[in-house]
Amino acid sequence: MRVWAVANQKGGVGKTTTSIALAGLLADAGKRVVVVDLDPHGSMTSYFGHDPDTLEHSCFDLFLQQGTVPDGLPRELLLQTSHERISLLPSSTALATLERQSPGQNGLGLVIAKSLAQLWQQFDHAIIDSPPLLGVLMVNALAASQQLVIPVQTEFLAVKGLERMVSTLAMINRSRKQALPYTIVPTLFDRRTQASLNTLKVLRNNYPENLWQAYIPVDTRLRDASRAGVTPSQYDANSRGVIAYRALLKHLLSQLPATQVA
Repeated sequence: MRVWAVANQKGGVGKTTTSIALAGLLADAGKRVVVVDLDPHGSMTSYFGHDPDTLEHSCFDLFLQQGTVPDGLPRELLLQTSHERISLLPSSTALATLERQSPGQNGLGLVIAKSLAQLWQQFDHAIIDSPPLLGVLMVNALAASQQLVIPVQTEFLAVKGLERMVSTLAMINRSRKQALPYTIVPTLFDRRTQASLNTLKVLRNNYPENLWQAYIPVDTRLRDASRAGVTPSQYDANSRGVIAYRALLKHLLSQLPATQVA
C-alpha cells in the first residue's frame, strides 16, 4: 500500500478536494483506496454524507489505547462512500480534544501508522487528509506517509503558510530514518487575477525542485461534486479540475521508485 498525506498549516487551500480527487482517480483505475480524515472539522467525512458531530465511532477511537491499536479496530471503523472502491476512516469533532489529552502519553504519534499496517493487504493506496495545525494529528499523518502533497492556494497568505509547513517538515524529518519527499501543488489558480499569477511565479522561483509545475484551476465543477457527495471524476470526468488532477496523479506516481509503483 502506498500512503500519501495531504497537508498544509493553512486552511482553505484545497486539501480535502485534493485528497478526494486523487482517491477518486485511483479508484476509477481499479485501485482499492482508504481515505483517512484526521481533521476535527470533518470536511472529508461530511463530503461523503456522514456527520462528524453525531458519529459514534471514528478515528478518535484509534487514540484511546495509550498508543496501541486493538486488532481489527481500523477495519471496524471503515465506512462506505459514493465510490465502491473507496472506504473512509471518518473524523469526529472529538479529535479536537486530543491535544489536551496527549501530553504524557507515549506512542500517540504512530497510531495512524499502526492502524494502516492492519489494512495493508486490504488497500492499494491510503490518502490522509490532515488538519491545518501542527499537533498530534498532523504528526500522525506525516509519520504514516511515504509521500506528502502540499496544496497551496495561489495567493500571498498561502505562501506564508507554505513556509511554516516546510519548516515543520524539516523538524519532522529529523526524527525520521529518511526524509519525507513532498510535492507542492498550486491550487485555486485563476489566470485572470494578478494575485494568482504573481504567487505562481513566487512558487516557481522559490521551490523549483519540489513544485509541480502545473496547477489546479478554479473550477465550479469541483464544488458541484462536493455538493453531490461524489468524487470530482464521478461528477464530471472531463472538467478542467479533473483533467488537472489527472495530470497531478500521473506526476505523483512518476515520483515513486520503479519497484514501488502500484
